[in-house]
Amino acid sequence: MTWTNVSEVSGAATDSRQAPPHTFILFGATGDLAHRKLFPALYSLFVDKLLPDNFAVIGVARTDFDDNAFRQEVKSAVDKFSRTKMNEKAFTEFIQRFFYSKLDATNPEDFQKLKQRVEAVEHQFSLPEQRIFYLAMAPNFFGQVALNLKASGLSAASGWRRLIIEKPFGHDLQSAKVLNDELRQVFEEEEIYRIDHYLGKEMVQNIEVIRFANSIFEPLWNNRAIANVQITSSETVGVEDRASYYEKSGALRDMVQNHMLQMVMMVAMEPPSRLKMEAIRDEKVKVLRSLRRYTPDEVAQHVIRGQYDAGQINGKPVKAYRDEPNVSPSSTTETFVAARLYIDNFRWAGVPFYIRTGKHMAAKATEIVVQFRDMPKNLYFNRDGTLGPNLLVIRVNPQEGMYLQLNAKKPGTDETVVPVMMEFSQSLKNSPEAYERLLYDAMDGDSTFFTRWDEVSLAWKFVDPIADAFRSDSLPLHHYAAGTWGPRASDQLLMQDGFSWWPVYGQKLPANVKAEHTFGQSLER
Repeated sequence: MTWTNVSEVSGAATDSRQAPPHTFILFGATGDLAHRKLFPALYSLFVDKLLPDNFAVIGVARTDFDDNAFRQEVKSAVDKFSRTKMNEKAFTEFIQRFFYSKLDATNPEDFQKLKQRVEAVEHQFSLPEQRIFYLAMAPNFFGQVALNLKASGLSAASGWRRLIIEKPFGHDLQSAKVLNDELRQVFEEEEIYRIDHYLGKEMVQNIEVIRFANSIFEPLWNNRAIANVQITSSETVGVEDRASYYEKSGALRDMVQNHMLQMVMMVAMEPPSRLKMEAIRDEKVKVLRSLRRYTPDEVAQHVIRGQYDAGQINGKPVKAYRDEPNVSPSSTTETFVAARLYIDNFRWAGVPFYIRTGKHMAAKATEIVVQFRDMPKNLYFNRDGTLGPNLLVIRVNPQEGMYLQLNAKKPGTDETVVPVMMEFSQSLKNSPEAYERLLYDAMDGDSTFFTRWDEVSLAWKFVDPIADAFRSDSLPLHHYAAGTWGPRASDQLLMQDGFSWWPVYGQKLPANVKAEHTFGQSLER
């Protein structure tokens, strides 16, 4: 059974609200993030008429470009990566608002030159002093750039100013505090937008709507009806050219501290008092405050770390992590983490939240599975104890949508009960990218789906003891073949509680779930 939208949905933006006029100052404008994500996102916002009529983008980097060379880089990026097909007339209008200023982040004099360029562009287009500073650069420059913005007077705009920064925000609680103190010398907390692109994904944002716009879920969204929650974020790629960074971060800091905990918060949060950004973020923070923290001695009971060995991905051989360029042959850096989390509040007491994330796994998928409690055994249709549980599955990536697994009588039988799935899949072929949503929100002053400082600090308080246990080698490093679903120990973690990982998109279904069990909709995925 397939669910369909009641109304027609098109790929074009339906929100006609334009962001206010501003100057978008992009540090790291010649980098990979700008090329692959930010320039295409800005162009799509322009085509969808969500950028203001009056705006300017000033790219900043160490590369020796002039305006024309920079504009060619932007055109190449849009042509190659934009979801919105390039229209020459629209692009010509768009690119005329792009300028470039060469800058060394460690040189205060370059910031004075940048200030002159920004003021000249603002004067040229009669722009108000409303400025967004986007730091798409190495995190070790964040504090220095912020202080130079203040010293040069660039941050002293007469209108509003906002700072957008990418993860990682520190590498532990102490470094995060130091960085935050530097930023707070220049910007107020409400002016700092810590971006996590997972929060811009359609189905992650949809969790809030699924939960709070449907009365059928709220009475069931608690420990009386839910047996466990499973969150998987798997990648088929390895570390590629990020080995030097990954050796310092590992999967724990790269994925768990931010992306995975954000999804836990979205699932577990209480209904906010109102649908306003601070009320929503307050409820997310309460989840982290209730998240049970493990001592380094307890970590081994609840956390599994793994590292990929040689194997096959899509039929092609791949190297072991320790054989990757720039990786130590004796590295103990984890490329896989699975963990059992507990949220110690009235709603979730006793319900395990299982998370797993890893590289070079069997399929690329991000999914959230809410498993409801089993029906009593030896009653009605569950006399043999084989009746499967109800599931709500939210698919974030690569296929967006959700499905609800129910039990129903198999057609043509007396009492044979089989699992069936009612499925909703996003049919939007041209759905906005995560960075489009988040860039627009920052321009509009909406920080709902950005990370607040208390979220960052509480996340590090949970992760730091685990990182200490990893560093001390107080728990084993399990190896798994590339192209599999991680080490066997992650399966055993759930078996201890009588559960098992549910298959994700691209993985074969359990033997008791057959394609013919659906109402005209194949379950083979």
